[in-house]
Amino acid sequence: MSNSKQILESLKKRKRMPKLYNFHTFADPGCPITLTGPFRDDIRQFLQQCAQLEDYNIDGMPIWCTFLVHETKGLVIPLYTIEETAKNSFQPYCDQCRCTGWSHHFVTKRKYHMIIPVDDEWTKPLNDGIFDVHTHLLHGLIHCNGFGHLLCINGMEGGSKFLYGKEIMDLWDRICTNLHTRKITVEDVSVKRGMDLRLLHGIAYGRPWFGRWGYKFCQGSFGVTGEKYERAIELLSSLGLDQIIQDFCSSELYSDIKRIISYYRDTSESELITIRDLFHFMLSLKSRGLPARRSPTNAVLSICSRSSARKSVQNKNVSKRKSGRFKNFTTLASNLDSRWPMKRMQYVAEVVVNALREKKAVNGGHNCGMSRQEVRDAARMRIGDTGLIDYMLKSMNNVIVGRYIVCRDVNPQTRVLEYTIEEVGQNVAAVQVDQELDLVVLPQDQPQTVVPGIDVYSDIAYLYNNVLLEYQNSEWVELAVERVIDSKQFVKEWLFIDEPDQLLRFVCRVIPSLSDMETEFTRGYPPGEHIAVPLHLTVGELKEVAQHAMRDTYYIMERIVVTEISGLEGVEDGEVLFGTVESGSELCFRAVEMDFDSELKYEGGADNWTVNCKCGARDDDGERMVACDICEVWQHTRCIGIDDCNTMPPLFVCDSCCASLAPPRTIQPSFEYDFESLEACYNC
Repeated sequence: MSNSKQILESLKKRKRMPKLYNFHTFADPGCPITLTGPFRDDIRQFLQQCAQLEDYNIDGMPIWCTFLVHETKGLVIPLYTIEETAKNSFQPYCDQCRCTGWSHHFVTKRKYHMIIPVDDEWTKPLNDGIFDVHTHLLHGLIHCNGFGHLLCINGMEGGSKFLYGKEIMDLWDRICTNLHTRKITVEDVSVKRGMDLRLLHGIAYGRPWFGRWGYKFCQGSFGVTGEKYERAIELLSSLGLDQIIQDFCSSELYSDIKRIISYYRDTSESELITIRDLFHFMLSLKSRGLPARRSPTNAVLSICSRSSARKSVQNKNVSKRKSGRFKNFTTLASNLDSRWPMKRMQYVAEVVVNALREKKAVNGGHNCGMSRQEVRDAARMRIGDTGLIDYMLKSMNNVIVGRYIVCRDVNPQTRVLEYTIEEVGQNVAAVQVDQELDLVVLPQDQPQTVVPGIDVYSDIAYLYNNVLLEYQNSEWVELAVERVIDSKQFVKEWLFIDEPDQLLRFVCRVIPSLSDMETEFTRGYPPGEHIAVPLHLTVGELKEVAQHAMRDTYYIMERIVVTEISGLEGVEDGEVLFGTVESGSELCFRAVEMDFDSELKYEGGADNWTVNCKCGARDDDGERMVACDICEVWQHTRCIGIDDCNTMPPLFVCDSCCASLAPPRTIQPSFEYDFESLEACYNC
């Protein structure tokens, strides 16, 4: 029996048959209901009229379900809404608010989780731990003040058998608009074929994948600001195709890169000048693909043997390689003239080798390659300095690390640059070491030629991995790519609009006293609340409505008493609002009895902290940090050279405190190169 039939059978057994709504029109204007209030009121009306309360709960939290019908595919899809109260929650604070610059928001009394489980779970009741599952087709969290977060979305490539990510995203956007949410953030870590979509779409369209629904830059990690992000996107998008071909003229990938660019230039009816033009055109073709315009050619390279002794050491069992000369890693690293010490570079090489060995073991000993992004992600689990990782990955091609050979080659099927590993003692029967050159000579095989047009996404991945991530001798391109990759938080804002109806709408703020501003609001002042009231309401009734809205939304204002409205001190409480106060304006209220001693005060938590990192970060951005044991100021571990694989030192003292305790060192730390030298090059 299909999932849809099982759901329909279970619905017939209910005491009251629930309503079924069309998946593609649900939450359109007026469908199924018209909502006119702020989110905290609209969500209650939505649950009352468009959802059915389930006969079970999770840890005391009530669950409602709305059933959506996908007519073209014959599906019945459950949309669950779970109401979580902060006072009874195991996690009363919000990590997402803390990492998106909203740590100063007051803790809201309620937050609503909207979840569509993965297809196989549609006929099953929800289980404990439902909030920690990342395989949901949709999981959004909205605080009762209208601020929220899109936690995950998974379409066909994320595990769904029926729904596309765009369909789910359209539904989520309609729901947020219909319920009058105010701001929704999303952490964009979406990847397709090993490519970060925020980088690919940023270059192709000037916005992330979520940008088609209005999501824009919110906050970057490691001090990346909106201005730096936009500048990085602009610089990367303006890379000229002719310049790329010229810059790669001495690279072993030159012919393939030129062949792909030329193919799509010949295919396009309009002129392709920049990499943005190229990616935009290629992405427009990805749905239908392109036929191969020319048959594969076997490029034969002549191999000249230096001596009969060299021929005798060739091994027929060696896998295909582009070069038969392998450099010892120790010699290679010593000649790199790197700012990183040899010990750290050796450690990175060992981490890469271990990652490749684990991948090979998982595949039963078959030497399945790992893309650059996969190797990078594996190394990031052990090493915090991504600059060092990227530097070493560029250098690790045809090198010997210990007993293993690490090679880098293009997979002819996927067109993705992959790293592979071979053990010298097992897969290489005999090798000869040139003591003078410190080279290991192995046999060569005929290279594979890239044929563009067979799979558009494979061609995109080839350029992404080999041009963007491996650009020849260009530190500013590397820095620009890093800045875009470090920009993961995006936000959509629904502007406050005074609708042309029979309601007056206001933004209400509580004005703290001067002493409270100095002692309690050190993180910044939280946003005001939206209210909608009838035209005939009086000034006194407006005070009551605002007071109720504040009490209903925040724990810190549970017993608040509004005393007066700024600017209306001389107006009697019995005065009618219409004609007295302009609808759509912001009103400031004076109030008493705010509970500043409450532990449930700020979404960022009860602790106060100071962030002052060398990268420019001044607030928690979700990345790993360490605090100085003297001044208690937090900094990124990546920025001060502490690898993620290392435990925090028992005692950490920042450079500023070290300078006050001992004479400054003459050796320039590595982070200055990253954030000063490259910054100067980047902005020139």
